[in-house]
Amino acid sequence: MAMCNSSPKIPRALPPPRLPSFQQVSSTAKNISTRLAVGTSDNVLIGASLFKETRRKKVIIRAIGPELTQYGVPGALQDPTLELHDHTGAMIDFNDNWMDSANEQAIIDSGLAPSNNLESAILTTLDPGNYTGIIRGNNGTTGAALVEV
Repeated sequence: MAMCNSSPKIPRALPPPRLPSFQQVSSTAKNISTRLAVGTSDNVLIGASLFKETRRKKVIIRAIGPELTQYGVPGALQDPTLELHDHTGAMIDFNDNWMDSANEQAIIDSGLAPSNNLESAILTTLDPGNYTGIIRGNNGTTGAALVEV
């Protein structure tokens, strides 16, 4: 009877997966957005931005709700409001219905005006620092919304 050397075969270690390489195209973000459910009380959508540049920056912050319906987002917030807060937490601007903005024409001229009159937008120039955008539903309404800088 012949002996059989049947030691278990140990699988050869695979090389680590190649991770994608990323190229930095620009040193500054051009657009950042987040979509979440907006509730009531403290359950609101909060988006934060940090501008590290050494000069003032012109930005548009948008609160999008009704427009999301055309992209198949269920339960879109139908009338979002937008608050802009500085690093101390102080509200420095507010908008409900972007067409009611004092700088409505500048928002239109930016090419970034929301498509629905009930959506909110703030076009302003900010000093370097930390800022927070808070989206709420007008009159305590709830639903999915997008905050975009």
